[in-house]
Amino acid sequence: MIYPGYIRRSPLISIDSSIAFEPAAAKAYRVLEHLIVTLELAPASFVTEGALIERLALGRTPVREAIQRLAWEGLLDVRPRAGIAIAPLHPGDWLRVLDARRGVEVVLARSAARFVTREAADMFHEAALAMQKAVISGNVLAFIQADKALDEALALAADNPFAARLAAPLQTHSRRFWFRYKADTGLAESAEHHVALIRSILDGDEEAAAKDAKRLIALLRGHAEVAATRR
Repeated sequence: MIYPGYIRRSPLISIDSSIAFEPAAAKAYRVLEHLIVTLELAPASFVTEGALIERLALGRTPVREAIQRLAWEGLLDVRPRAGIAIAPLHPGDWLRVLDARRGVEVVLARSAARFVTREAADMFHEAALAMQKAVISGNVLAFIQADKALDEALALAADNPFAARLAAPLQTHSRRFWFRYKADTGLAESAEHHVALIRSILDGDEEAAAKDAKRLIALLRGHAEVAATRR
């Protein structure tokens, strides 16, 4: 077991089990974000609003709201009369994303260790189980979903919506870079660093959580530095 002492013995609950109950705009955002992160919407490509509405089958208004939110986060660029451009991927930008992300991740980790609730702890457990299963099966897409769920647990546990709103788009950009440049070899190593962070948070150890958050960003930065040489 990758997570000794921190895994409940109940059956695995899918991290996607609540998606059916999401508002349409939230579901549209989640699906579009996933398509961008996993490069199904290719970097620097163009798509039309109509094509996205047809693909998601969620209606014009929720899809438009999702597009606007993703544009604000820098993942889409809405160009009148030209369509919607998917953000390009420049390897060097991963370093910039991580430099911006480092400080806020430490804030979230410290706060999560201080304020973690039973609900947030359950989310951490479920995300960890999903991550474990993804590592064992080598399922990169499942790992990406588990990582997203873990970030959502961190946001809830930290009880700091200002930091969480700042971190969320940076986490998404980072996930997209990781999927492009490290997904083929980085599952187990990334999982172990996430596990260390989860343990410290559930132990209520603020100092350890901060250190583990820094170590996780350092790991990702090492990957980003290698990616930046592949110009």
